[in-house]
Amino acid sequence: MKTALITGITGQDGSYLAEFLLEKGYKVYGVVRRLSTPNYTRIQHLLDRVEIIDADLHDAMSLLQAVERSKPDEVYNLAAQSFVATSWQQAVLTGDYTGVGVTRMLEAVRAVNPGIKFYQASSSEMYGKVVETPQKESTPFYPRSPYAVAKLYGHWITVNYRESFGMYCVSGILFNHESPRRGIEFVTRKITDGVARIKTGKSKKLLLGNLDAKRDWGFARDYVEAMWLMLQQKTPDDYVIATGETHSVREFCEIAFSRVGLNYKDHVVVDERFMRPAEVELLLGDPSKASKALGWKPKTSFKELVHMMVDADLAIHSAKG
Repeated sequence: MKTALITGITGQDGSYLAEFLLEKGYKVYGVVRRLSTPNYTRIQHLLDRVEIIDADLHDAMSLLQAVERSKPDEVYNLAAQSFVATSWQQAVLTGDYTGVGVTRMLEAVRAVNPGIKFYQASSSEMYGKVVETPQKESTPFYPRSPYAVAKLYGHWITVNYRESFGMYCVSGILFNHESPRRGIEFVTRKITDGVARIKTGKSKKLLLGNLDAKRDWGFARDYVEAMWLMLQQKTPDDYVIATGETHSVREFCEIAFSRVGLNYKDHVVVDERFMRPAEVELLLGDPSKASKALGWKPKTSFKELVHMMVDADLAIHSAKG
């Protein structure tokens, strides 16, 4: 039986990855940061099947102990301060957690057993002000937020440990991936939750920022399979994981509102407060390398994803009454 250690197991990706690995017969450990009120909502149904370890990416010793205790074959580093808007308010914390935290995790792996396979969650936000479209593994990075800069540090330190110490370290450059488990502060979930609130009579308007921003949106459940596939290869490498399609926030609104028989134009209000200081206008990934080398392809269409998220939020708000 293989063993995996997941940081960020309580997040969207962590919960789907834990489910996926359990289905594969793995023993799964999850690193959770100690909070006064633990947030296990996304993994509540898994708590009897995964082992939780208290540790923190700020605390090198706690990570070392987590690796020693779990003795993993694979480490998936998904923990981060992952919200772009917050990274402008908490730039130093984001740099330390999302960036330097990766080094602490790599050092823990190297100290306990450099033979452990390591996955780092990189981000399409690293491309930022894109220099070519679509973006592939060789596309130069141009980060446009403290979050993206921190992710870029995490990405390059992972490459460095691979090349300097011969460790099996990979980075998945994942483009936007969503689900009903997405945090409410992210624009996709903000939209589908807003649609559900408006449909159930709890709200009339939905305030959003740039409706013309375009993203390559996939389903998180499809993307965690790509993470696993990256660690099953003979040699470690980095891969772009994306759908290869781009859609605007406006299009997301259109599909989401029409799912419940409404017109987004009647409810969406553009609010300057939700505009980023430096906007990333267009992200579009080229997943051809992952398709060829890993045999990976997204299974869920954009429309299916939006409908799935709207339906889930509608069920939540209908149940609340």
